[in-house]
Amino acid sequence: MALKEKITVDMQDAMRSKDSEKLNAIRLLQSSIKQKEVDDRVEIDDTMILNIIEKMLKQRRDSIEAFKKANRNDLVEKEEFEVRVLQAYMPEPLSLEDVEKEIDSAIKSNDANSMKDMGLVMNAVKLKVSGRANMAEVSQKIKEKLTNA
Repeated sequence: MALKEKITVDMQDAMRSKDSEKLNAIRLLQSSIKQKEVDDRVEIDDTMILNIIEKMLKQRRDSIEAFKKANRNDLVEKEEFEVRVLQAYMPEPLSLEDVEKEIDSAIKSNDANSMKDMGLVMNAVKLKVSGRANMAEVSQKIKEKLTNA
């Protein structure tokens, strides 16, 4: 089943079970997907949906940080719930070892040896680990490896 269909089925299930919190989170996702389709005039695929979810997860995590600083635990709980709902649609995350292997492979295949090759390596790694690893952490690892090279 395609990811878009799974999201629609989950939304219908949430409606039937009257789970308003889950329904709201899924509706936000549906809205973002439809907005992307309308803006770009394309039929969206699973990869695009994963990118949308990844962006939404990053927004939620940033909000959680801000709400914690403002001592707004009610909003923190709401955002954490949305993160759990969205995370359910993401593929299984890669282990740290697998991410390191992908980085090493990209460095070797692009013959990268300094920070000026960061973009090449990042693009190569992003194609393979997008949606399955925290890209900020991946970027940091690439920087470490290229500065030590």
